[in-house]
Amino acid sequence: MQLGFCLYKYFPFGGLQRDFLRIALACQSRGHAIRVYVLEWEGEVPPGFDVIKVPVSAMLNHRLYAKFTRWVEADLARRPVDRVIGFNKMPGLDVYYAADPCYEEKARTMRKPLYRYSPRYRHFSAYERAVFAPESHTEILMISTTQQPLFKKHYGTPAKRFHLLPPGIAPDRRAPANATELRVAARARFASEFKLQNGDILLVQIGSDFMRKGLDRSIEAMASLPEPLKRRTRLIALGADDPAPFMSQAARLGVGERVFMPGGRKDVPDFLLAADLLLHPARHENTGTVLLEALVAGLPVLASAACGYAHYITDADAGSVVGEPFHQSAMNDTLAAMLSTPDALTCWQHNALVFADSADLYSLPERASDIIVGKRG
Repeated sequence: MQLGFCLYKYFPFGGLQRDFLRIALACQSRGHAIRVYVLEWEGEVPPGFDVIKVPVSAMLNHRLYAKFTRWVEADLARRPVDRVIGFNKMPGLDVYYAADPCYEEKARTMRKPLYRYSPRYRHFSAYERAVFAPESHTEILMISTTQQPLFKKHYGTPAKRFHLLPPGIAPDRRAPANATELRVAARARFASEFKLQNGDILLVQIGSDFMRKGLDRSIEAMASLPEPLKRRTRLIALGADDPAPFMSQAARLGVGERVFMPGGRKDVPDFLLAADLLLHPARHENTGTVLLEALVAGLPVLASAACGYAHYITDADAGSVVGEPFHQSAMNDTLAAMLSTPDALTCWQHNALVFADSADLYSLPERASDIIVGKRG
């Protein structure tokens, strides 16, 4: 079977991009041919993938995406595929992977009414409707229970077209048998790069789009720690984003020398083992895969309830969740309490590893592949 995958941008450190790659590889492992349409591709191309960089350009994103769609439609007319799978909302999809939240809900609750007269709104609203309207035949791969009611509210999408997937945590994120030794080695390797000393507390935050992920909230919470605790604490934020405004915030709050933003990294598993706590106080997050990556590595988590996967932290008793509506003071108090009780951190670590052994947190690519290749045209 020839499969056509569509996504606007691929880069190695994006959560949606990692999900795309693992799903496409799962389909390829079952004997299916993979063609990928993108505007941009950063990083290596897997063997056997036919990656097509669509040669269109525009000053505004919504115009660029419209040109992308027209070009892909024309190419598919010349060279048909058996299934078209989209990782961004667009017309003509057989299967859509719903990593993004409901655009219509955001447009109506987070924007002024005048916004809905803009060309940008008309484009993204039409593209979302093309996927979720009752008359559409697109099958929808859901990764969070929080968004399905919103799509049904705005579009009346039939329930039978939604397919809830289990999480898809990569096996290399699981804590290996020698995790303790690897933790010691990683912290030793990070010592000079991040001024990490024996006895220091290492906080990590992982994910691009720092503002949406709440990095400013993490920096403020760290800066609010009691002085003896603050002196021992380091925060490393990994992700592809502009660090300047957040480093300025850290400097302004007196913790500039304890906050590091080295960009995207390939050694994320080492950070999960080396750290003492993962911070993820996102403003909005459909899932928050990194919460589960931390959990299976045995790393306690402090997250916001805005994350779709936050309930797993509560289910596993592997950390704390700051409720919504979010209050910075609650985040500050929770972080201080968590770091002041080392025994609790150890208990949460144990609970996380037990949960990781018993829950299905891994089979998203295989289940998605089942639905993609099983869909009838």
